[in-house]
Amino acid sequence: MKEKITEQSIRLFEKKGFSETSIQDIVDSLGVTKGTFYYYFSSKEELLMDIHLRYIGDMLNHQEEILSDGSKDCKSKLYDIVYMLITNIRKQGLSAKIFFREMKNLNEERLARIIPKRDLFRLNIEKLIKEGIEKGEFRSDLNASIVTFGVLGVANWSYQWFNPNGSVSEEQVSEIFVDMILKGIEQR
Repeated sequence: MKEKITEQSIRLFEKKGFSETSIQDIVDSLGVTKGTFYYYFSSKEELLMDIHLRYIGDMLNHQEEILSDGSKDCKSKLYDIVYMLITNIRKQGLSAKIFFREMKNLNEERLARIIPKRDLFRLNIEKLIKEGIEKGEFRSDLNASIVTFGVLGVANWSYQWFNPNGSVSEEQVSEIFVDMILKGIEQR
């Protein structure tokens, strides 16, 4: 039931927004009582926190798998991370929207648990860019921090417009993005 509450809440938060969705809306849409909701979550904000932790936790786990693959070079790992972010739209597109759009609804204490994880995801990419620079795969005159924000900006914003069932596949979008990124940072 906890999973049903979470999934339905994600749909409602995406449609109406976190602030405009009440616990009553959630339980009514599932045909359960508020007691059922409170059995799993102490508040709507705790539910939002659970959605955020699950989303960023999944992303970090997958990123770690990519980064720990010793058989791939930095360019390949960068592609794999961008591809992960794009394919994630099919798997967790609504969760991504909630993650980016509704973070403002978490209190300071809860943000203190999310922001370091979000920062770690970014810093892992920055470390990869720096490694690529050191190995001569990427240009040496780059600001790795700014490149990282560019990569994340391009890939993370895709949830707003990319249709996984559209005419361009996840692979094609990832290839276009990485080609565009690498042509700007690749060592010549």
